Amino acid sequence: MDKRDFLIEIGVEELPAEHIAPAIDFMYQSFKQLLQDSRLDCLSIKQASTPRRIALLALGVDVYQADIEIQKSGPARKICYDDSGKMTPAALGFLKKNNASAEDAYIESTEKGEFIALKYTQKGLATAEILQNWATGMISQIPCAKRMIWKTQQLSFSRPIRWILALWDTDVLPIAFDGIQSGNISYGHRLRGMYKTIEIKQAAAYFDVLAAEWVIADRDARRQVIQTQLSDILPQGFSVVPDEKLLSTVCDMVEYPTAVLAHFEEFYLKLPAKIITSTISQNQKYFSVEGPEGKLSNIFVFISNGDPRYSDVIRSGNEKVVKPRLADALWYFDEDTKYPLDHYLPKLSEVVFHSKLGTVADKSKRVERITGYICQSLDFDAQATAQALRTAQLAKADLVTLMLGEKEFTKLQGYIGKQYATAGGETQEVADGIYEHYMPRGQNDELPSSVCGAVVAVADKMDTVCGIIGIGLMPTGSADPYALRRAANGIVQIIADRKWNIDLIQLIQYCLDQIDVVDASDAKLQNSLIGFFRQRIVWLLKQQDLSYDVIDSVMCIDPRSIVELQNRASALQQIRSEADFVKLVIGFKRVSNIIAAVTEHSNPNPELFELAEEGALLVALQTLHQAIDVEFVRHNYPGILLHLVAMGANIDAFFDAVLVNCENEDLRRNRYALLSMVRAEFLRFADLSLIVVEND
Repeated sequence: MDKRDFLIEIGVEELPAEHIAPAIDFMYQSFKQLLQDSRLDCLSIKQASTPRRIALLALGVDVYQADIEIQKSGPARKICYDDSGKMTPAALGFLKKNNASAEDAYIESTEKGEFIALKYTQKGLATAEILQNWATGMISQIPCAKRMIWKTQQLSFSRPIRWILALWDTDVLPIAFDGIQSGNISYGHRLRGMYKTIEIKQAAAYFDVLAAEWVIADRDARRQVIQTQLSDILPQGFSVVPDEKLLSTVCDMVEYPTAVLAHFEEFYLKLPAKIITSTISQNQKYFSVEGPEGKLSNIFVFISNGDPRYSDVIRSGNEKVVKPRLADALWYFDEDTKYPLDHYLPKLSEVVFHSKLGTVADKSKRVERITGYICQSLDFDAQATAQALRTAQLAKADLVTLMLGEKEFTKLQGYIGKQYATAGGETQEVADGIYEHYMPRGQNDELPSSVCGAVVAVADKMDTVCGIIGIGLMPTGSADPYALRRAANGIVQIIADRKWNIDLIQLIQYCLDQIDVVDASDAKLQNSLIGFFRQRIVWLLKQQDLSYDVIDSVMCIDPRSIVELQNRASALQQIRSEADFVKLVIGFKRVSNIIAAVTEHSNPNPELFELAEEGALLVALQTLHQAIDVEFVRHNYPGILLHLVAMGANIDAFFDAVLVNCENEDLRRNRYALLSMVRAEFLRFADLSLIVVEND
């Protein structure tokens, strides 16, 4: 089949960096879906983007759709033809609906009778026509974080669209979008030929032609150029502070990158490192540089989109921008550290946490009490408890400092607190805890490494979750404005990582008791919170690659101890494929199925036992109960499973000899009671009936 290359480029005013990736990804996915839906094939698809363009180049696209054989059955013959043999409206409608003619119809005989049917070859459409229709619709559907209306109501986009380039190999593919006609013209680098037209004569030559005009349209190639330049420009022994997010952002801000080395005065290195990198990297999009000993240096590198011949002038301008920002940061730091961190605590009463939950000062007092409760539950000594309480007291103090009053430094909350705590003479444990109590900030973030940080992180997040849900703001669907799922995920992660044996249900109740505006005795609220954390524990277990049925089986247990649930699931996962365990699961499923409808449970009466296997099962159950009690005290979950597996032989022997659903009602109920004891004993560990085995 003949093949051609297809190129589409949408030229725009400079797009914000964060808008580019979603746009090119949408274009790519939309084109792949088009190929699939249209029965077309191509050899390769390449995305392209710069701040002024998003583009796609597909090499080796089929020129035509493949022909396909159409076979369809229609209405019954008796309603498709009249007495004279002419087609009725029912038959004609069937033909019209399927773009067929009377010559394509025939009668199909089946077991259900005779029906009109169609069999014909549907010719493939020209790919150029398909691409035209797709392109017009695709452009209007490109996702934009913030849409603006340009020229007419029909054209809404992040920035004005200036040109459309569309080639079907060497031919212009006619596309009209809101008055813009496609052509074979693109435009080069804004600063090196903004109005210079570039004729693209052949789709496959796109990247090479633009590169000759100071535009590296291949995003991956442009990113690699930046990485190479960053490495080559630095003095020996110096290295750029790794920042993949910044690298991606800068890549989407330039068309032809040039790395430029710059400096700020060494005087500013007295500032904590993250304050400097926040100023340089997060706000100015420059790369911070470390010296040979791994310490931050006064060198920084920025990526210019300008003419390399004028790099000295560009350098001077960027250095002038950095100086006043660092000067402001240093002034904030010096003013803030004139006082110890607890000097700022009274100001927390001026900051509202939530209109119904009070100020940040109110929250801090609750967190302090919750911290004390956790320390007591975990049997911390007096010194460790005092350190944790001091951390909780100071954790939010940096929020009202001059440094965090500036928007550009708000992401440094916790880090600023740590620096000010150190400057004020607090212990390293407290300082680290202040910084780490925000951890984990996301799914892939680190967990607190200090005990103080871990305890206060759990206390702070628990107060937020219980408080926000307590006032009726449970997350729904994808809406989670207070990031409660993330907070609860952090709680279960920390507890599991620390292997803390803390009663989660009691902790929830204690947190509710601290909130004045919440009815802590509301059973519905308590159950909602327990259910919310149950979902988070399931999430945690899934992160550990445990099978879904193993997770389901252990989650029948109250989620009081996250560590216990984790250990039970791990023990189950290890034994689930062993033959004896599979046999046990099959037997236990039989037990569960037989008594599924039993609502009244009583103890079995040994006097009603007719067969020896009934008595043997009861004795085995009593022995099992005592043995499991011992293993529970030891937290020996593999050992418990071994006892349960051994019990399988007694269950099998019982079923081999005893007819449970016998006609005698008293005997039947007594046997139900015995099986209910079996089920109850197993449920102390997990619901094995939820384990999936091959026989299911």
